[in-house]
This record gives sequence, structure tokens and C-alpha cells, in this order.
Amino acid sequence: MGKEDFCEDSDMPKFLKGKSPLEKGLMIAGMVILGIIAAVAFAAVFGWVVMLLWNWLMPLLFGLKTIGYWEAFGVLLLSKILFSGFHSGGGNKDDKDSRHFKRWMKHEWKSAPSREEWKEFRNYWNEKGKEEFDEYIRTKKEEPKQ
Repeated sequence: MGKEDFCEDSDMPKFLKGKSPLEKGLMIAGMVILGIIAAVAFAAVFGWVVMLLWNWLMPLLFGLKTIGYWEAFGVLLLSKILFSGFHSGGGNKDDKDSRHFKRWMKHEWKSAPSREEWKEFRNYWNEKGKEEFDEYIRTKKEEPKQ
């Protein structure tokens, strides 16, 4: 199975089409770095917003003490774990990565043995497979190194 089976140039975003592999790699690495920076910035701002809202509402409504930034960030992280887990939710389920995976799986399953063929595999292995495999290994050990 080659690259052309599930990763055609037509499936790539416009900004990657026609670029050399080095350029594509650098652009993707740059996007990953920018994504990490954006995620950290978003988390920092969100932690700050949680701290402000907590300190504004919770002492007034429930008589709780005020909290600092890292405590607010911890509350945010705890609520993420408790209420949504760490799955990769969000976004459309039919995004590009999913389509690539589905296309790859469809290609793989076309050539996969049927259930009946798998049932016969054990018989084959018991009758011929082990002997043929041992013979193959023996010939590999006897071949001169090049």
C-alpha cells in the first residue's frame, strides 16, 4: 500500500499543495507550535476568568473564601476531568483525519481474510505453517551475510 492509496495531494489543505516535503514538515511543525502556544494562552486566560468569577460570586453567594490563580486553574482542570473527561471531543466526526482513517481501514478490510478463511488458518498452521516457518528461518540463518 503506497501513499497514493489514502493520502492524495487533492486531500491536502490548499496551503500545503505543491510544497516540498521539507516545506510541508516545517509548516506543520509551525502550526503545532502555534497550537500549543494558543492552548497555553487560552488555558491561562480561562484560569484567570474562573478566578475572577469565583472571587466575585462564591464569597457573596456561599460564604466561601477567595482563591488565587493556581487554585482557579486547579478548579478548572478538576471540572474538566469530572464533567467531560479527556476524550478528543468537539469538532465534526467526519473531519479530514477521520476520513483518511476510514479510507485506510476500508482498503485494509478489502484484503482481510473472511471469517471462514480465519477458521481454516489454525488448521493450516497446525498442518503446514509451523514446518514451513521453521524451514524459512533455517534457510535465513544459513544464508551468507552480504
